[in-house]
Amino acid sequence: MTPTEPLVHGSAAHTPVRPPLPVKMVIAGGFGVGKTTTVGAISEIEPLTTEAAITEVAAGVDDLTHTPRKTTTTVAMDFGCITIDPTLKLYLFGTPGQDRFGFMWDDIVEGAVGGLVIVDTRRLDDCYAAVDYFEHKGIPFAVAINAFDGAVEHTLDEVRWALDVTDGVPLVVFDARERGSVRDALLVVLELALARTEG
Repeated sequence: MTPTEPLVHGSAAHTPVRPPLPVKMVIAGGFGVGKTTTVGAISEIEPLTTEAAITEVAAGVDDLTHTPRKTTTTVAMDFGCITIDPTLKLYLFGTPGQDRFGFMWDDIVEGAVGGLVIVDTRRLDDCYAAVDYFEHKGIPFAVAINAFDGAVEHTLDEVRWALDVTDGVPLVVFDARERGSVRDALLVVLELALARTEG
């Protein structure tokens, strides 16, 4: 075979398979809303987490009222990935939920196409900072209401009003423990980001 001849297998020329396009997405929200659970439920690799034990000092700072069984917290970020199809792979970066780790957000969010802000309707005020952040940065995001124990405390309209987000911000109800439910929520963000780039 000469150097100019194509590699062939049978009668068809061999074409290299392209790796999927890497796309970064951020999973955000307040303390204990289910960010680490979300990444773990969908990731096709063992997720990287930076969990630390909640000490007595931290328990005095972080509100554990609605998460009394929570014994660890994310102190840097969570990381996982999922191949959506042969052309696209999502890399998921979960932010820490506490305000005192807010200085890390700019680095975590840099290069992301969009964000999923997870909400616990029992304490909506915990997600205001995340909503404000994405609005201020002009990054497309969706609000995902985590159905703790299979139920939510407020309707979607009530949540939209409480968060003061426009109709352009999708609101979905999902279960952070269920792979299919997490996938559907992430696809909402992906579609929103694609629409923004095509608009």
